[in-house]
Amino acid sequence: MKALVLTRSSHFEMQDVPEPRLEPGEVAVGVKACGICGSDVHGMDGSSGRRIPPIVMGHEASGVIARVGEAVRGWRVGDRVTFDSMISCGDCLFCRRGQIHLCDNRRVLGVSCPEFRREGAFAEYVAVPQSILYRMPDELSFEHAATVEPLSVAVHAVERLPLRLNDTAVVIGAGMIGLLVVQVLRAAGCGRIVAVDLDPTRLDLARCLGADETLSPKQADVASEVLGRTGGRGADVAVEAVGLPATVRLAVASVRKGGSVALVGNVTAEVALGLQSVVTREITLYGSCASSGEYPACLEMIARGAIRLEPLITAVCSLEEAPGWFERLYRGESGLMKIIVRP
Repeated sequence: MKALVLTRSSHFEMQDVPEPRLEPGEVAVGVKACGICGSDVHGMDGSSGRRIPPIVMGHEASGVIARVGEAVRGWRVGDRVTFDSMISCGDCLFCRRGQIHLCDNRRVLGVSCPEFRREGAFAEYVAVPQSILYRMPDELSFEHAATVEPLSVAVHAVERLPLRLNDTAVVIGAGMIGLLVVQVLRAAGCGRIVAVDLDPTRLDLARCLGADETLSPKQADVASEVLGRTGGRGADVAVEAVGLPATVRLAVASVRKGGSVALVGNVTAEVALGLQSVVTREITLYGSCASSGEYPACLEMIARGAIRLEPLITAVCSLEEAPGWFERLYRGESGLMKIIVRP
């Protein structure tokens, strides 16, 4: 089968590789669409330690079941499916507590690291355990189904927060996750949503997708603006979707006393934290990692139009064209959002 292989740092090759061998309980999915994730772009140069060549990346995908392995029940060839990016063991303490995203033995599709290697979906076929499969609604396109994974990350982050009806929320970062967070916050009943980004095009898009107000750190002191627009209190909640020291500090500074911050961005391993501000104002920080069973809700939200995806899909390309898009994303070319690959 054809596969896009990361053969060395920042270098891809189209290769003919064997079709995946199925373990009991697994199916082979013929991949129809696979999104390029920011973690793939950040990881392809080796800096994250999570994409060690050679590896077939790709974990935001959808397709059609092509083969069914032993012990598979309830699935058949021809079923239209999407799937979680993470495989949990089902046996550890966290799995038994329902926190499958914190599994001690978790593996992620398209990731290679010292603990494990699992080939991903930038290929014609990918092996997937039946435990992480989800049936696609008939009206859902493969391209839209491939965005369920990032949407589930946004939903999980919002669900971590103690939201109340009509709360004011600040979203730091209007990339793919941030723009999905804006829409999820609106669906969750937020009364006022402020989106923050440096890119005016992204801020315009945030307004189109549900943000009431937008702010750019280039043009204003964002924390002061948020305070001024909330009677001097600050926002009730903030979602940080960048992962840089300055944006984490901004998220903390933007919320009121007793406010909450969900930390989703993960670009920088460590950031300096204004501990006194967090302690004396009783700010609650919620780390948010991946998702934990939100796929069914996400699929329903997309199917009924509660989440708009079309404005977030910049381009759809072939597997052969994908390396060029990776390069453009890595350079940080303006105006790019989600690129969907059709293997």
